Amino acid sequence: MASDPILHFHGAAGTVTGSCFLLEADGLRVVVDCGMFQGSKTEKELNYRPFAFAPGEIDALILTHAHIDHSGLIPKLCKDGFVGPIYATPATVDLAAVMLPDSGHIQEMEVEHLNRRNRTRGREGVEPIYTAADATAAITQFHDIPLREWQTLGTSGFRFRFWNAGHLLGSASVEVETGSGRRLLFSGDIGPAYKLLQPDPEAPSGWDYILCESTYGDRDREDATDEARLNLLKAEVRAATRPDGALLIPSFAVERTQELLADLVALMERGEIETCPILIDSPLASRASRVFQKHAREMDNGALLTRAMRARNVRFTETVEQSKAIDAMHGFHIVIAASGMCEAGRIRHRLKNWLWREEGTVLLVGFQAAGTLGRILEEGASTVRIQGEEIAVRARIRKLDVYSGHADGPDLARWVQQRLPVKAGLFLVHGEEGSIAGLRARLEPLVGAEKLHAPLLDAAYRLAADGPVLVSEAMEKPRIDPVSAGKPDWHNETQTFLLDLNEALAHAGDARARRVILRRLKRALEEG
Repeated sequence: MASDPILHFHGAAGTVTGSCFLLEADGLRVVVDCGMFQGSKTEKELNYRPFAFAPGEIDALILTHAHIDHSGLIPKLCKDGFVGPIYATPATVDLAAVMLPDSGHIQEMEVEHLNRRNRTRGREGVEPIYTAADATAAITQFHDIPLREWQTLGTSGFRFRFWNAGHLLGSASVEVETGSGRRLLFSGDIGPAYKLLQPDPEAPSGWDYILCESTYGDRDREDATDEARLNLLKAEVRAATRPDGALLIPSFAVERTQELLADLVALMERGEIETCPILIDSPLASRASRVFQKHAREMDNGALLTRAMRARNVRFTETVEQSKAIDAMHGFHIVIAASGMCEAGRIRHRLKNWLWREEGTVLLVGFQAAGTLGRILEEGASTVRIQGEEIAVRARIRKLDVYSGHADGPDLARWVQQRLPVKAGLFLVHGEEGSIAGLRARLEPLVGAEKLHAPLLDAAYRLAADGPVLVSEAMEKPRIDPVSAGKPDWHNETQTFLLDLNEALAHAGDARARRVILRRLKRALEEG
């Protein structure tokens, strides 16, 4: 008789990003997702460290979708010795082919910038996690599998298939059957009830184990029909409109950008907001939009998106020169630029140019992980640091949650209810502490408290027939403190302290008062 499978949680455990689950079953070692960690510097440093497993010993990788927090470390995995197949839906393969090389390019550019600073400080240089060439090489290992089509691995009965997750073009939940008879469902990211371009998520019912995302598990989002969503966006654009102002929208380049573009053009065509230039300031968004056009017939409202992309007031900036020219624009305009959490890409340049100006508005339209610049702005910071520069925040900071690609708490509870019964256990993953607690409270009446589990980073469970058995709470030498995952770290505290110190010095009455502050600080350091 086959032994019980072992499931390792090497990412998206106690935190939203870095999705990576290793399933040992039927003599196979299969990884589901291999995502990049985002958020605090402590978590992002995990991207540079060795994997928690030996890449060369992995038999296959199954990818739920192309977002970087699910796919972003695949090139590193291949670079470090993984030579097996990578399975994904056809649209996910097409998106990964543009997103992963772009991720490698961004890392090369950021490391080049960092190394210039390191040289002036007498520090050693660093290497990128992987390059664009590494990513391009990894794409050759991808194999596309249509939705609902079984794929068998090995000879002991292990098989899987994809179900539409309603989150992103090509996104899927993964159904797994093992030779031991266990039925598992990896939710991936689940889309909300109202999604412009994607249908509602689907999957069978009746499971031994489910891994369920919980990104917004503690949130009851306002139900936003298509018309309600357009009205909310209309109100934000009208409030942001200034004669020489700008509306900056940090946005994920894939799907969120395309949804916003379609809705903005629709509102302009209806005469409900002023027609103005819309600039898509992201080469990745430009390339991804072409993938969306290719798959337009597979999407809800694909024709609407295609028409919006061809509108005369829409411009895609490809080159650095075209991007820099945006800063010289006059008259109200809208800029949609990556990244969605303001952690990299061209949005940081736009923010440096506009955050200190009252005519600017920044509209956050997606989840902001703890420790990111987007979360810091969302929480009301009066000053931020961008690329070593201190920037005052005078622009309006707004948040619009109706474009989230993630289901909220009621949506997730409804999704789980449609998957019942769950025989052995349900793991809450891909969420911060508060969102996991919120979803747990919603699911207890449906599943039972004894079946709900919130694994820590690098924990491993034996998937027994009657429930999971904790094999190890974490690795012998934890990569980071598992309890600290998904929380701001000492880097964030340092940045906040430096900003507070500068503000205290600036508001001190005179030079004597400033020296008093500095002497007290020096004394505290000496005593510490």
